[in-house]
Amino acid sequence: MVQWTSAVGAPQLARLLASQRAATAADAGHRVPAYRSLADGVRLLVLEGRIPVAARLPAERELAAALRVSRTTVAAAFEALRSDGFLASRRGSGSWTAVPAGKPLPTRGLEPLPPESAGSVIDLACATFLAPEPHLTDAFQGAVSDLAPYTDTHGNYPGGLPALREALAARYTARGVPTMPEQIMVTTGAMGAVAALARQLVPRSERVAVEHPSYANVLHLLRDAGARLVPVPMADGLTGWDLPAWRQAFRESAPRMAYVIADYHNPTGALAPDGQRREMVAAARAAGTVLVADESMTDLTLDEDVELPRPMAAFDPGGSCVITVGSVSKAVWAGLRIGWVRAAPEVIRSLVAARVYADLGSPVLEQLAVARLMTGDGWEAAVAARRAGARANRDALVSELHDRLPDWEFTVPSGGLTLWARTGGLSGSRIAEAGERIGVRVPAGTRFGVDGAFEGYVRLLFTVAGPVVGEAVARLAKAADLVRTGAVADGDVPRTYVA
Repeated sequence: MVQWTSAVGAPQLARLLASQRAATAADAGHRVPAYRSLADGVRLLVLEGRIPVAARLPAERELAAALRVSRTTVAAAFEALRSDGFLASRRGSGSWTAVPAGKPLPTRGLEPLPPESAGSVIDLACATFLAPEPHLTDAFQGAVSDLAPYTDTHGNYPGGLPALREALAARYTARGVPTMPEQIMVTTGAMGAVAALARQLVPRSERVAVEHPSYANVLHLLRDAGARLVPVPMADGLTGWDLPAWRQAFRESAPRMAYVIADYHNPTGALAPDGQRREMVAAARAAGTVLVADESMTDLTLDEDVELPRPMAAFDPGGSCVITVGSVSKAVWAGLRIGWVRAAPEVIRSLVAARVYADLGSPVLEQLAVARLMTGDGWEAAVAARRAGARANRDALVSELHDRLPDWEFTVPSGGLTLWARTGGLSGSRIAEAGERIGVRVPAGTRFGVDGAFEGYVRLLFTVAGPVVGEAVARLAKAADLVRTGAVADGDVPRTYVA
């Protein structure tokens, strides 16, 4: 589904092709015709999300001048792309990128594995851990003792329990972002927070800018809400955002909202530095765009030498531009289903007023338990245990991948729960399909892209431990071998994947 039409200038396309050639020069085994090399380069840029689908390409003469090749070479490359289904053209209207007709696009989010399947399938698809004990049980036992005053009320708190709002406000203030309880609304997880903001801020058919790749479930949520997604590529490796691309997107599309993950981006694991955060907030403010920053991974710094940058809200002291969402799902336990929004008081009042048409509020006992965790010693102990487990799992996963899948490429993140891996030229969709057959569940890169991008990637999680890590990677290696040898045919790929 084409979300937004943009334009790629000749200098920009030449720069992207040059960086791509530099990255792949060591892999070149034989010479190919210049037109074919150019066509393959553009096709790969589309599949990896560096150029969005439906982006208008420069005229042949203009691109030939930027690349210092003949116009005949560019014309032949464009014709090859049209034949392959990666370019559409109309006389007098130019040419724009496409994906081949008949290739189904990913539409689903990432649903948890049913508990009854846990014994036979290793789940590397959903970022969930077992509860941190005894910290969680202690918090709930304390919450039960705190419950009595609330049983004399109707129990509906659309803004959240005052005790939890105060605890969350205090945490933001301690991080250098002065916050009042009136700036907090408690939600049903981070997804509930993003859904509430989408309903409030984004009328149907309005544009929403998203990182490319981005969190699959949020992309699915925004599509369902009727938003027109504006994909903006991430910078190479773990270096954060491509700020020139963001400025162009803000300038050309004027999105109503932008959704970003500055702290241990999902899926790439990138950590945006202070300077990028300041520039991103300034660019969004200049465009009149509300910037929604997802902090679900903020507490999951795994390497001890990393100093976490300031929160995005620290660069918007007036609260006119940045809205923050957070959750306890990744740092503590997904079963709590407690998230929140931090925004200006007038935004919170609007969200609370609109919530009566949705769910009236989050469960009281769970909110009391989270408040207990945050105001006592339980939070730090639970998060420390989560970090230690995720760090050990990450290191074991990286070691197994180096041993069993040496042609896969990835950069090890310093925090978060995700590893973004290029699959050695194989189809991530077919690897995901073959893996599910033999008992390992991974999401293909296409789940995290718009219009079929990132076919050559999979996302892996730091959620399994011990000998299970080795078995998971062994099954992945077997799945990759099935794809490499042609045992997974086109007709075997589920309709929810891009072939």
